[in-house]
Amino acid sequence: MSFAFRFTPLFLALTATMPLAAQADEDKADGFIEGSTLNLHFRNAYFNRNELNRDVRDKREWGQGAVARFESGYTPGVIGFGLDAHGILGLKLDGGAGHAGTSILPNHVKDDGSQGAAPHSFSTAGGAIKLKGFDTEFKAGDLFLTNPVIAGGESRMLPQTFRGFALTNTSIDGLMLEGGQVSFTKPYNQSGHRRIDTYYGALEDGDKSKHLNWAGASWSGTENVTANVYAAELKDIWNQYYADFDYTYQVNDLVSLNPGAHYYHTQDTGQSLLGKIDNNTYSLHLTVAAGFHSVTAAYQRVNGNTPFDYINLGDSIYLDNSRMYSDFNAPNERSWKLQYDYDFAGVGVPGLTSSLSYSRGEADLTKATQDTTHYDYYNADGKHATHWERDFDLKYVFQEGQLKDLSVLLRYASHRANAAYAAESDNDEVRVIVDYPVNVF
Repeated sequence: MSFAFRFTPLFLALTATMPLAAQADEDKADGFIEGSTLNLHFRNAYFNRNELNRDVRDKREWGQGAVARFESGYTPGVIGFGLDAHGILGLKLDGGAGHAGTSILPNHVKDDGSQGAAPHSFSTAGGAIKLKGFDTEFKAGDLFLTNPVIAGGESRMLPQTFRGFALTNTSIDGLMLEGGQVSFTKPYNQSGHRRIDTYYGALEDGDKSKHLNWAGASWSGTENVTANVYAAELKDIWNQYYADFDYTYQVNDLVSLNPGAHYYHTQDTGQSLLGKIDNNTYSLHLTVAAGFHSVTAAYQRVNGNTPFDYINLGDSIYLDNSRMYSDFNAPNERSWKLQYDYDFAGVGVPGLTSSLSYSRGEADLTKATQDTTHYDYYNADGKHATHWERDFDLKYVFQEGQLKDLSVLLRYASHRANAAYAAESDNDEVRVIVDYPVNVF
């Protein structure tokens, strides 16, 4: 593999703020072998998506995924050297040509445009070199990333990875600084890599962005408070800025209040390959927790004539109303959510949790961008475009015995929209996900 490192002003601004310790503490070095870990993660996933107003309504696929991740320790010295490696394997257990296309298996489209069956297996492997010194860690290669502006998808059968480099610093207690650049991604349902693109973008490979740069700061040094500030440049497409704040107020031993906010600003840049973008999207939430019960109310707003867009196939949409099917992120959309969560430890069943929510959105799509080279999902006639979604999750995590940490998650979503919102968006979906993490050493 090869990398083209470009130290952009955004990246240099981050590294300039990173404090350096006066002297490295060599005693903290675990050693290349002594500090190594090997973890396996097995995930069995079944998706059934009944798209009520499509020709092929009943999509269902079942697969088994396996991820092996080796992370070495660091060699002793002022600057320690290490190596990470991983292998990813996906197996199709069910999903013929008549039912393929749920997204957990590779999407095979025939020459005539019809949906073909996914291959019986797909796999990939990768690695990264890493250096550590003065509370700063540098990695280059295939990366697992999770932050508000670039997060690999973790909700399907297999994870998404990115190819590039990343830098993190933890010199100040409670403060984590990070930045980096990636040029390629390995989606969760493919073996090979491709250029970075966006969820709503429809650009040919030759027109896609050459790389994404990001920098950010995450604060958790104040009791009951977390805050994040991030910036990202998707070259020739957008500059995206993010901020959030979350606070938990403990009323007494039983009751707590948790208000929070998320905010994104996205604006086109460079060659503006996806056209003009000027989008401000935010969400606000308040959670009231009492014992084993909690109730969350959330409000979300999209201000802009394009949808709130994010990195394709990833989870970099840190908004309160991003649900299992819909993200409630249409142009000029406002939405509300009410959610109830219960921990069954309250009735003597530790490890069993549930979540039930109802979300509703309304959008004025009359001003929505209609440049179908990249946005062709929304109906421009929709002044009062409405939709709603019901979601239910039930999860059990084994607490002891040979199956300790194995989890079973049942998810159900039902989504309905009027004709003004978008065609082909009525959907009932069931997911069953079984996770079994194994720590080898």
